[in-house]
Amino acid sequence: MNRSSVRPSPLFLGLLGVTVIGAVLCALPAADPYTGSIPLLTAGVVLFVIGGWVVSLCLHEFGHALVAYRGGDHEVRQRGYLTLDPRHYTDPVLSIVLPLVFLIIGGLPLPGGAVLINHWALRSKPVESLVSLAGPLFNLVIGLVLSTVVAVAPLPLGLQFAFSYLAFLQVLTFFFNILPVPGFDGFGVITPWLSREAQAVALKVRPWAPLVLFLLLFGVPQVSAVFLNIGYWLFGLIGGNDTLSDIGGGLFRFWTR
Repeated sequence: MNRSSVRPSPLFLGLLGVTVIGAVLCALPAADPYTGSIPLLTAGVVLFVIGGWVVSLCLHEFGHALVAYRGGDHEVRQRGYLTLDPRHYTDPVLSIVLPLVFLIIGGLPLPGGAVLINHWALRSKPVESLVSLAGPLFNLVIGLVLSTVVAVAPLPLGLQFAFSYLAFLQVLTFFFNILPVPGFDGFGVITPWLSREAQAVALKVRPWAPLVLFLLLFGVPQVSAVFLNIGYWLFGLIGGNDTLSDIGGGLFRFWTR
């Protein structure tokens, strides 16, 4: 593989820089939640979560593309998917902007399909399944790493809030993406093993199934509560701290206080 084909793009590095700036703000003594400036802490959490979530989305799509490349689809390199540049995605608005708006408004990290994979070029059914699984696994690993850092490192309290909330969002992103719903990665995992008839039916409902789920999540509180409870359960399994995450979420959605 050509090294330049996997070199992070300047845009991705810029997003990473925004995340680092947010982390620095959260770690400042002036942002201590007990003695410092709450607006400064809030700004740090917002920058860290937004920047970190978009970075994780790029890594999610990079996971799909990298496994696809290793599995035989070399077109992902020509499409620029290995550079972690979201401008190369099939629809940046639906893949980045719209999910980001939903995250800011409702605190739900909704998935969005972004990279085009040539499944005919992949070597086997297990490889096809792994391509779909790779993206959500990136989110789960990021959530695990962040939660572990909070648990073992003596971080400033502001960073604990920011890390924990972003970790929780990663777990939710993993859970949403792994659902066996047409249009989501979870369905992509099982698709190669379905009959042609079942795949044809799934192709017909694929444009509508995610929309129905999103409407239920935002329109029926009981449905969103079930999803959030499952998310908290998974978050606890990887060692996440619900209390720190909830405080971080409150800081992130400061306009609701």
